[in-house]
Amino acid sequence: MQYHHVDYFVLFSFCEKVFQGYGFDEEQSRQITEVLLEADLGGIESHGIQRLIRYHKEITEGLVKVNAKPEIVFETALSAVMEGNDAMGQLIGIQAMELAMDKAKKTGFGMVTVRNSNHYGIAGYYAKMAAKQGLCGMSMTNTEAIMVPTFGRQAMLGTNPIAFAMPAEPIPYVFDAATTVVPRGKLEVYAKRGKGLPLGWALDENGEDSVDADRVLKNIINKTGGGILPLGGSGEETSGYKGYGFALLCEIATAILSGGTTSNYIYKTPGRSNISHCFIALDHGMFGDKAEMEARLSRFLQEIRNSKKAQGQERIYIHGEKEAQAHAKGKRQGICLNEKTYAEMEMIGRFTGAEAYLPAYMD
Repeated sequence: MQYHHVDYFVLFSFCEKVFQGYGFDEEQSRQITEVLLEADLGGIESHGIQRLIRYHKEITEGLVKVNAKPEIVFETALSAVMEGNDAMGQLIGIQAMELAMDKAKKTGFGMVTVRNSNHYGIAGYYAKMAAKQGLCGMSMTNTEAIMVPTFGRQAMLGTNPIAFAMPAEPIPYVFDAATTVVPRGKLEVYAKRGKGLPLGWALDENGEDSVDADRVLKNIINKTGGGILPLGGSGEETSGYKGYGFALLCEIATAILSGGTTSNYIYKTPGRSNISHCFIALDHGMFGDKAEMEARLSRFLQEIRNSKKAQGQERIYIHGEKEAQAHAKGKRQGICLNEKTYAEMEMIGRFTGAEAYLPAYMD
């Protein structure tokens, strides 16, 4: 499968026109596009423009309600529960994190849970929203059940990513990770490339190791068993139960606290996704001088970078550094797309009337 570069800014304009073609207004289209392409800028192909086909299907099939209005159904000075009403996940996510940040600026802490939403992109985007405002941020979401719990062979939990960000120098600390070995989008990328999966990523319908991306994805879609392993892998020897535990923690913070739907029931109500999220903002000034704390964190991160390297290694990366480097490179050199994703973009461009804005290959 060949890859080609396209200009980031032309790609951004194309995506905006696509979402406007679905019926979103200009600001909504800009917000959705920004979250979507933030993944590509960070080098996270699994969650970037290759997910456009997923949004196309969910919008056209009615899971995403273009004109939906999220609403607050429970609120305190520190917290809130939002009913998503099947709106676009990125729009709900931005609104919910803004509410959490507003509460944190007033009280020191804000937590907003969301129910009945849709896929919201990369969790790290929302955590970074808080860091840009001088706050600590955290974001979690449950997803369709694709994780097989330790000693199981039926998917019961989602990829359930957890993201955290805090201001630091020279760049914020940003941790964003699925609680599965890999996210579903990674399997989609391997399927598009026609590549076999590394051993230890996934199980087939019989609970046996599988390297067949298409087979695993079909099993997930058809609910016929198997799925992706928890972070740590199969069984207890490599601590797979820890990844399973982190996924369950995420499930509690999202679906349970919001009164929403756990992963094993997502996409089982006709016409609804029923995804749940959680957003937390914390003003670390509650614990003392913020500048001193951020300086301590920055100093510690630099000490880690400067610590002794393994044989043959030249650098120790802090979470978020590779993405920050890729971000600058992507804007300068363009976004790398595989040909199957580009073909999907062509189809979506024709459908939405945005075909004239489709970016040409740079190479």
